[in-house]
Amino acid sequence: MRSLLFVPGDSERKLEKGLGSGADVLIIDLEDSVAAAAKQAARDVAAAFLRSDAAKAAAMLFVRVNDFSTGLTDEDLAAVMPSKPAGVMLPKCSGGDDVMLLSTKLRVHEAQNGIEDGSTRILPIITETAAGVLAGATYRNTTPRLAGLTWGAEDLSAAVGARATRGENGRYTELFRYARTVTLLAASSAGVPAVDTVYPDFRNEAGFRADCVEAERDGFTAKMAIHPAQVPVINEVFTPSAEAVAEAQKVVAAFREAGDPGVLAIGGKMYDRPHLRLAERVLARAASAKAG
Repeated sequence: MRSLLFVPGDSERKLEKGLGSGADVLIIDLEDSVAAAAKQAARDVAAAFLRSDAAKAAAMLFVRVNDFSTGLTDEDLAAVMPSKPAGVMLPKCSGGDDVMLLSTKLRVHEAQNGIEDGSTRILPIITETAAGVLAGATYRNTTPRLAGLTWGAEDLSAAVGARATRGENGRYTELFRYARTVTLLAASSAGVPAVDTVYPDFRNEAGFRADCVEAERDGFTAKMAIHPAQVPVINEVFTPSAEAVAEAQKVVAAFREAGDPGVLAIGGKMYDRPHLRLAERVLARAASAKAG
């Protein structure tokens, strides 16, 4: 997956529009974009959308439920799990224990609804609280359901009282750069993709593209979007270029032809095992993008 588009769960029109965005994943939102009075209506709309043939053919469908502290998570799951979403996004995740709790709940719903055990994936947002940021190391060896790790800045700013997430230069302040780094390291430790957070100013195309390029450079392999217009840029930036693929193929082929050594020279430059692993990752991402 490269692009994950948030769509309000209570808007049939926006859900239908999301189908044409080209996003790899649609995140049907029952949390922040849905008012408290509209939660049940959103559950009903989301469940119907999940069952539609057009939606299933267009993208992977995840549902962002309300976090555990709200007391609404179980109602969300009861409403949408019979319609078999591909995954569940857990906001304000406080650590690996929350992922394991959600995994246990999903297993019960899978059994009740004839869904293959373990097939529903989990994508937690791990930096929306101070406790979540500090628990970044707890996701390793939690569950095979883990589809990746992602982060958020806006809820964290509210949690700690930060008046802004970015400085005058447009870059994240120290706190949010730290949360971003924690996500990258936590995802690497857990062996899952790191998914970059949203860029709220969707009209700032230049700023958004620069944000995507920086994220891909640093190791994120996907990014979330809040507007369909952001999706093509994400898909472009997070798909390895033809040049990058050709270079990776050259590295992999050179190691194979040399009998898989620890180090070798290619074009006058030295390459060792980390270069090989990076090349293999590039090829895997390219294959995934092509398959999608």
